[in-house]
Amino acid sequence: MSRAVSSTPPRLAVVGNPGNRRVALFQDAVRAAGLPPARTVSWLDVLRGEAVFLPGETVRIDSPGEDAGVERLLRGVDDPTRVEGSARWYARFTSAVREVARAAAEAGAVLLDDPGDIAVLFDKRLCHGVLDAAAVPVPPSPTSGPAAPPVRGWADVRGLMADHRMPRVFVKPAHGSSASGVLAVETAGPGRVRATTSVERDPAGRLHNSLRVRRLTTEREVAAIIDALAPDGLHIERWLPKASQRGRVADLRVVVVDGRATHAVVRTSHSPMTNLHLGGARGDLDEVRAAVEAAGGSWSAALAVCERAGAAFPDTLCVGVDLLPAIGWRRFAVGEVNAFGDLLPRLTGLPGSGAEGLDTHAAQVAAVLNRARNHRVSAAS
Repeated sequence: MSRAVSSTPPRLAVVGNPGNRRVALFQDAVRAAGLPPARTVSWLDVLRGEAVFLPGETVRIDSPGEDAGVERLLRGVDDPTRVEGSARWYARFTSAVREVARAAAEAGAVLLDDPGDIAVLFDKRLCHGVLDAAAVPVPPSPTSGPAAPPVRGWADVRGLMADHRMPRVFVKPAHGSSASGVLAVETAGPGRVRATTSVERDPAGRLHNSLRVRRLTTEREVAAIIDALAPDGLHIERWLPKASQRGRVADLRVVVVDGRATHAVVRTSHSPMTNLHLGGARGDLDEVRAAVEAAGGSWSAALAVCERAGAAFPDTLCVGVDLLPAIGWRRFAVGEVNAFGDLLPRLTGLPGSGAEGLDTHAAQVAAVLNRARNHRVSAAS
């Protein structure tokens, strides 16, 4: 005889910033699934050592962003537009995530996001190395993996570009997000350097995020920004020429939930940065699928690349994969994998994904419920 198994739905908690749009979207999905509201544990409480979890809770870790007080504690600066301080942010954030894991385990709660995965996802050098080791196609990089030498400034960047025959590269803060501090650098001989970036440098030499992409046309300007960023850690990748849609370069953000590619959005831009907050625009996904098939490629194979990237982080329920299509739409590489890459409001699931009609948050709630059902069936057998 099988033992009785509770049919009680999972009790959810979310670590986030109360009132933030991310928490609100998750709560909407929880409510739409007919579940009681998720209990919100604030990042401020976590950082103050006051976070409490309850036995049996299923805990989602969400982004600490978009809160000035949290940013101040993590980064150590009062101006949220500042770029510097990302290494301090990373150290404090990953320490806070480990504290969440410790407190949750002590209380008998279960995490949907693995602290080790998060630590890798927020270090572009480590993430690139993990993906490469998993045979996920990625842009070539001289800074990939834990054994790569540190990049101390512009002189190192120029040297690595020359040594690896990379005249066009992306230089990225190792712990940045949302294209913060990223430079698309091009060289064409001694002294001929230009870069595209959203970084602004004020008269005192401090670096700030901006919503305006600008062109730097002298090596001196490029060197000054990279030298200022280097103490926080830098990652370098070959700048792969990307396919275009209607005269704009294009890439995709693909959300992978519990191992399946569930949502995708096309991002297009006239600049190398396709981020929507930097002036990028959503493209036409049907046109992308048609272009891939017309070129003799496979849309399902492109999604499979994203699923392989997600599989490199098996203990994290959801990741956002930046998929880079090569010119011609037949080959793809993964630029980055994002721990909090699911902020795509009102976007519903891909046909055949199992998330049709669901947004990214609803798909995650459905995956949690499916896990709970499978656990009950396993326990009852």
